[in-house]
Parts: sequence; C-alpha cells; structure tokens
Amino acid sequence: MMFRKLILSALIVVLAVILFFAWRVMGSNTAFKQEKYFLYIKTGSGFENVMQTLRADSVIKDPGMFSFIAKKFSLPQKIKAGKYEIKSGEGIWSIVQTLRNGRQTPVNLVITKFRTKEDFARFAGQRLECDSLAVIMYLNSNDSLQSKGLDTSNVMTAVIPNTYSFFWNTTAAALFNRLYSEEKKFWKEERVQKARNLGLTQQQVYILASVIEEETNKYDEMPLMASVYINRLNKGMPLGADPTIKFATRNFDAKRVTLKMISESAESPYNTYKNKGLPPGPICTPSIKTIDATLDAASTGYLYFCAKPDFSGYHAFAATDTEHFRNARAYQKALDRLKIK
Repeated sequence: MMFRKLILSALIVVLAVILFFAWRVMGSNTAFKQEKYFLYIKTGSGFENVMQTLRADSVIKDPGMFSFIAKKFSLPQKIKAGKYEIKSGEGIWSIVQTLRNGRQTPVNLVITKFRTKEDFARFAGQRLECDSLAVIMYLNSNDSLQSKGLDTSNVMTAVIPNTYSFFWNTTAAALFNRLYSEEKKFWKEERVQKARNLGLTQQQVYILASVIEEETNKYDEMPLMASVYINRLNKGMPLGADPTIKFATRNFDAKRVTLKMISESAESPYNTYKNKGLPPGPICTPSIKTIDATLDAASTGYLYFCAKPDFSGYHAFAATDTEHFRNARAYQKALDRLKIK
C-alpha cells in the first residue's frame, strides 16, 4: 500500500513538472506591452545575435528557457534572415517555430510618385534590409541593366507605381528584378497596341506620362495634353515642357519656370526648350491612371497649352501662336496680380 502511494506521489510530481514545463513553453512568454514586436534578423546573423536582440529589447520573459528550447529544436542551425512578427502573449514554442520555419512577415512597398532615382532608393532603403546605397548603385549600373534593355537614364520606366509585397531581406537586385517582371505584366497587348498607334515605344509612353503627371492632376484633360506633346513630336518641335526644366535644375518647388532656369539647364538633356524629342528618361514615376490617359491621347490640332488664369488647375489649349500668346498673357497677368515670381 505504501509503495503504491509512493508511486502515485511520484507520478503526480512528474505530471506537475511536465505541466509546469508545458506552461512555460506554450503559455505567454512575451515581456513587451505593445500588441506586436517585429524582430529583424540581418543577413549573416547567428543565434547569439538574435538572443542579444531579444534580451536588449526585453522581448522574452525567460530568455534562458527560450534559448534552451531553441537549441533543443535546432534553431541555431536554421536561423534565417528576415522580418518576423512576435505577437503579445505568444509562447516560446510558437516563436521558435516561426523563426525555425522562416515564416517572415512581408513588407508592403507602396510605390507612388518619386521624382528621382535617389528618392526611390531612399524609400526602399528605409523599408528593406538593402540600404539606399545598394539600391542606387544597382540603378546606376549599366552592366546590371543592359540585359533588360535599360540604362541609367531610363531605368525608372520599369517602376510602375503600385503596392508590392517583399521579404525584408530582399536584395537590391531582387527588388528591381521583381519590379521589372511586374512592369512586363503591366504592358498587356492592349496597352502595347495603343502605344504603337501613337508611334511610341512603351518607354516613350512612360516618359511622356511622367511629364504629364507633373503638368496636371486633372485626369480628364490628360488625353488633350498628351495630344499636344505628340503633335509637337510629330512636327519636330521642342516639347517646351516646364516640368523638365524643374527636373534639370532640381528646383521642384519653383512656382514658375524662368528664363534663368532655362539658361542654367541649357546643357542638360532634360531641357526640352533646347532639345527636341522626349527627355532621355522619366522625370517622375507616373501613376497607372496617367499612363493610361497618355495612351488614350486625343486626336487634336493643339500645339500649345497654358494654365487658366482662374487657377482652377485646368489648362487652355490652342492650335496657333496667336491664340496661345493670348492665353499665356492672361495667365501671366494673373500671376503678377498675386505677385507670384
């Protein structure tokens, strides 16, 4: 009888130990107060680097137990770089499994309008492991771009503004390869045919759309604006696009383009007052709506446009010099009244 009691007592103790151990491993073991914590594991980091971060940021209540369980299940040999979400109240076992299986939390890159490669590189470098220097070095490497039919001037034509999901440890090359792949999907046969009908390549449409994007935010007049530029291209006239002067001088805040700005950018290939044809690359990343509006260019005889003096954001279009000069004078008088230089 006494022996049975000893056996039963021993079993109860063993069961209590197992339950306690299971509670420590499976139960809540996070120490942070916010709803979630993101653990960033850099490429080349080892298990000790991870433990240092977890201790420094007070992520785990019991780092010793976490390390013990992690080693028992070979986590040190299976550490993978990336961004990992740890939820408040998560247990050691759950966290170990997430890291062991490399279940990363994707990073959403919401690409909107960027005026320069440097702006885009800075944006990507702030959100991914590859820093802005790595991104800009890739974008400035003709050796990397040549196989894609791109160069350092037109490289940004491969960046279609949209929302893309990436793993945090995506390299600069992998980032661009994905964007290049998505750009190929964007140019479906219908869009390609519209470009052909305009006598433009896909890259030329993108470059033209970038100019229109900077000229107006009125989508309903973009097809008219596209017709003006296409008519000028067909007649061998300079585009005379003010936004390209701002791009050439990097004076994006200028309210109006001056003769001084045009003179200062005389040697720039982006000076479309001096140089005929499209600039060598885009002056921003135009939205999909702007690209499609450009592809839907109207058939007109317009060669000029000028902002309306009511400052509505819309433009007055003209087919002759006389009509355009009249529109331009009205707008310039409006600017002068408001003392806008």
